[in-house]
Amino acid sequence: MHPFSSDRLHQYAEQYSSAPAEPLEFIERQTHLTTTQPIMLSGHLQGRFLSAVSHMIKPHLIVELGTFTGYSALCLAEGLSEHGQLISIDIDEEQSARAHEWIRRSPLAANITLRVGHALELIPDLPNEIDLVFIDADKPNYLAYYEAILPKLKQGGFILADNVLFHGKVCEEPVQGKNAQAMHTYNQFVASDPRVETVLIPLRDGLMLSRKK
Repeated sequence: MHPFSSDRLHQYAEQYSSAPAEPLEFIERQTHLTTTQPIMLSGHLQGRFLSAVSHMIKPHLIVELGTFTGYSALCLAEGLSEHGQLISIDIDEEQSARAHEWIRRSPLAANITLRVGHALELIPDLPNEIDLVFIDADKPNYLAYYEAILPKLKQGGFILADNVLFHGKVCEEPVQGKNAQAMHTYNQFVASDPRVETVLIPLRDGLMLSRKK
């Protein structure tokens, strides 16, 4: 066994990644203080990766499915093109209100719109030609979200799906639990979908990056 644990590797990677801006540090602190599942937060390393991807794409329109406390929205918004917009959807009205208050601390707040409701009901009304989608919502609906949002994604646009490794449970044989099964099904489907090119990145709980052909 390699003597360097995955936790130490993660800490090392964070040490040599750029520090997040103050509003993100505030949101991370408050998430740990006020929520029961702070593990849902993207966090420093994944947040810097989301920011880097966004900066490379320079998207005009980003759609996020699953707001939580707003951390990932702010990270993604960092790479928006001039006058670009990010629309974040979450079904939890109380959580969205909290995220709204915390996002207001950032100079990027004017570029972010939070919508409350079920994503499958709101996606049809979203604009077309979306540049980047981040899926980080309820796992059993990932594939439904993918199918609903893909037609609105522009050619060459990207879908990022979080938690695709689901704590490593997708590697079990057989895969146990509805969430792990849902993620395994998502991974299998998207990897074989001829409409996209895909890479699964073992960062944190797994990110799948898919580009629409």
